[in-house]
Amino acid sequence: MRFLITAGPTREPIDPVRYLSNRSSGKMGYALAVAALARGHEVTLVSGPVAIPAPEGTKLVRVETAREMHDAVAGEIGEADAAIFCAAVADYRVAEIAGEKIKKTGETLTLTLVRNPDILGSARSAFGFRGILVGFAAETEDLERHALDKLRRKGCDLLVANDVSRTDIAFDCDENEVAVFFRDGRHMALPRAPKGEIASAIVREVEKCASAVAGLSEAGSDVETTLDRGQ
Repeated sequence: MRFLITAGPTREPIDPVRYLSNRSSGKMGYALAVAALARGHEVTLVSGPVAIPAPEGTKLVRVETAREMHDAVAGEIGEADAAIFCAAVADYRVAEIAGEKIKKTGETLTLTLVRNPDILGSARSAFGFRGILVGFAAETEDLERHALDKLRRKGCDLLVANDVSRTDIAFDCDENEVAVFFRDGRHMALPRAPKGEIASAIVREVEKCASAVAGLSEAGSDVETTLDRGQ
């Protein structure tokens, strides 16, 4: 299979020296790339700025901003069989980037933010119904409700959710603990483990979903599959 994987944070510039970002290290996305490669798949990795060497054998596309990531994904997704959106993308960017460093002149500073493109939200229409779409949800409360809502709204086949309010897993940690929700109503818990193990389990679930979709297509159920997965 051909995998498209996004990883890491994005950086949204405020001025030449400052930016908006988040705590993502990219470790989970890079672990997914390693896991997919280890199982014999081709991998395109669209990565925000991280301090991790690219896994040997990947096609690496480096980006900085959410808009750059959106454009890179749009250029690559047509060739993919599975797309895993693991990057922690900034939802907003500064409306006007200052051309010079902003000086400290007052007690407060007001920034106007505007929405960034919804990379996962636009992926299903660009991807079509032949591929497997996997989203990630970083939540701090009511994880299952938010994850199921995101899975439905974004047209995902799988939605991987983790609790980023914890300091022992997720952001910038070597371990993770996630819940995986499927569009057919199933869900499974992956208990705390190294991110490499979590990644391998997710890749195996993607393979199972791809096999199921292929089986339906071979049985002449393309229309039913499309209706079942459409939003």
